[in-house]
Amino acid sequence: MDHTNTDTSTDTDTNTHAGTNTGTDTGPLAGFRVGVTAARRADELIALLRRRGAAVLHAPALRIVPLADDSELLAATKELIGCAPDVVVATTAIGFRGWIEAADGWGIGEELLERLRATELLARGPKVKGAIRAAGLVETWSPDSESLAEVLERLLAAGVAGRRIALQLHGEPLPGFVEALRAGGADVVVVPVYRWMAPEDLGPLDRLLDAIVGGGVDAVSFTSAPAAASLLSRAGERGVREAVLDALRGPLVSACVGPVTALPLQAQGVATVQPERFRLGPLVQLLCRELPGRARVLPVAGHRMEIRGHAVLLDAQLRPVPPAGMALLRALARRPGWVVARADLLRVLPGAGRDEHAVETAMARLRAALGAPHLIQTVVKRGYRLSLDAGGEAKYGELPLDAVTARGVLG
Repeated sequence: MDHTNTDTSTDTDTNTHAGTNTGTDTGPLAGFRVGVTAARRADELIALLRRRGAAVLHAPALRIVPLADDSELLAATKELIGCAPDVVVATTAIGFRGWIEAADGWGIGEELLERLRATELLARGPKVKGAIRAAGLVETWSPDSESLAEVLERLLAAGVAGRRIALQLHGEPLPGFVEALRAGGADVVVVPVYRWMAPEDLGPLDRLLDAIVGGGVDAVSFTSAPAAASLLSRAGERGVREAVLDALRGPLVSACVGPVTALPLQAQGVATVQPERFRLGPLVQLLCRELPGRARVLPVAGHRMEIRGHAVLLDAQLRPVPPAGMALLRALARRPGWVVARADLLRVLPGAGRDEHAVETAMARLRAALGAPHLIQTVVKRGYRLSLDAGGEAKYGELPLDAVTARGVLG
């Protein structure tokens, strides 16, 4: 099931959260930053993430056309009242509720309900069933898979020739679904209950795109296919589409609430992760497994060092680290126990230029952030290295670098 989240929340970026302070009560997502593209129910998703320690960058990728102002919906509703459909396919709870509410506002709500009571009413999933029953109606059937593909398969198997079928859209056209029905001989009426458009304020979305390209987020969550498409569209307008796709294909986790949501990303070669149940709670639980599971863990100077997205978990204490320090630490962790030259470290520092003194400054700040200067050794006239415990290197050193990266060992 593809969630089409369209909240009116205007919450923007907030970096403060319970898990970012030094301490032992960190939460599984402490030290990670997650981009949220949802609009509807964004507050709920953000609260779930922050409760588990994540920092959140909220950038609604869409806005919704108000239902009462949508002339297409009014025209489709009147057409169905005037000529009753044989089948109505309801795809989302918010869309179905909005349709009934809009019809009530136009003074034709009861007429619409009378028509719907006389039809074969198919619901894509349990939330839609709840909306149907809340309207005083009863669905004829709903697929266990919550998939429109199964709905289409059922309709075609029963035969659609000569049947009038109304399809409640969920924010974007469904050409494959509609074309298959029409090819089978059905008369299809699309019901555009709400229409997705780009957000009026593009600032938050642009900031998220910058963070994706610049390594400022560790994961991006998507709760609707239109949101994913909108993010890529805006990236194209700004000339950073390929850079965004490279990041989404690489170190970032692209977490989608379901397979329909993932389609625009997968079409561009972006690997996605999806929960087994297409809900916000399981989506957050998935991130709680995926992000810590990709963190690098090393035994360093008698400590357990876990290198997370934007912080280090040192013996269960979260140590926030500045971006320059994280860049140095990642470079050292790629060859744990080996000396990394200052010139090599300079190359990974963001905007450092050619002065190797920048490495010394960033290293001093990194050591201060870690609170344990002996974790990183200075090798005179050569560079720096992690003070790896005896035997610690063998755990990772036996793997070639590409294999280490593929297994998610590197931070």
